[in-house]
Amino acid sequence: MQLTEQEKTVIKDLQTQEQTCIEKYRFYENSAKDPQLKNLFHRIGNEEQEHFDSLAQVLKGEVPNVEAARSGMEGFSPTTTYQAGDNSENKRHDQFLCTDTIATEKLVSGTYNTELFAFGAAAIRRLLNHIQTEEQNHAEMIYKYKTANGMA
Repeated sequence: MQLTEQEKTVIKDLQTQEQTCIEKYRFYENSAKDPQLKNLFHRIGNEEQEHFDSLAQVLKGEVPNVEAARSGMEGFSPTTTYQAGDNSENKRHDQFLCTDTIATEKLVSGTYNTELFAFGAAAIRRLLNHIQTEEQNHAEMIYKYKTANGMA
C-alpha cells in the first residue's frame, strides 16, 4: 500500500501523540500511589505501544488486521481503594493523574476522529477507527476507577 506524503505526515503525527501517551502512562504508572491504578496505567501504556507499532506498520505499507481485536475493557471492574470521604494526599494525587489522563484520551480520540478522513484506504480508516475506540475505552476504564474510588 502506497501512502501519499500527506498520509505519511498524518501517521507520523499520530505516532508522536502515541509516543507521548506511552511516556505519560509509564511516568504515571511509577507515580500512582494505588497499586491497582499503577496496573491500569501499565495496561493502557502497553495498548498505546500497540497503537504506535500499528502505525509503524502502516508507514511500512502494511495494515494490521483489527477484525479480531478486543475492546480493552473486558473484565475491567475496579475495586475500591479510596473511600468517598477520604481526602488524603494520595487520593488527591491519584485523582489528578486520572483526570489528566482522561483529558489526554479525549484529545487523542478526537484527533483520530478527524484524521481518519485524510485516508482513501478503507483498511487504514478501520485501523484508525479501531484505535480511536480503544482510546475511548481507556478513558472509560479510568472513569470507572474514579467512580469506584469516590473521585468522580
